[in-house]
Amino acid sequence: MTGDPLWSIFLNACLINNFVLAYFLGLCPFLGVSGQLATAFRMGVAVMFVMLVSSVCAFGIQQALVALDAPYLRLISFIVVIASTVQLVEMFIKKTSPTLFRALGIFLPLITTNCAILGLALFQTNKAFAFLECLAYALGAGAGFTLALLLMAGLREKLDLAEVPDRARGTALSLVLAGLLSIAFMGFAGLGG
Repeated sequence: MTGDPLWSIFLNACLINNFVLAYFLGLCPFLGVSGQLATAFRMGVAVMFVMLVSSVCAFGIQQALVALDAPYLRLISFIVVIASTVQLVEMFIKKTSPTLFRALGIFLPLITTNCAILGLALFQTNKAFAFLECLAYALGAGAGFTLALLLMAGLREKLDLAEVPDRARGTALSLVLAGLLSIAFMGFAGLGG
């Protein structure tokens, strides 16, 4: 237990140490799915759900592995839990919203290899968070991930209407936008501990 208030842990994960814009984790869906606000929001919610479930499972796995004196199984256990959770989310979205499933495309199964989710599980166990702190950290990280996706999608939608030189269109412009967003979020760095 760190002793920090839950709101502080949430804000730290959401804004100050944003997984995408400060740690540069989860860039594949950040750049790939941030073309439209609706798709970005749904992807953010899916990642937030996977982060929350993975965080709860990682807390339980960490407690069990410490009790069994087998901490060396931590990484492989986290990967199995994340892969299983993503598979469940993928089946749910495919069943409930086939159009969203097609819109997310390859990026939905790629949540399994999203290093932001694995990073969340590893960071929270390294920080020795209690259960409620794990929940606040996962919700903050998921909210920060969703915020980054929404900001990028909003900027990209606005720039579709602007006159941009041909050489700057596409990937080049997306990377410049990502860099500028990252610089803006680095302004929050002085707020955290």
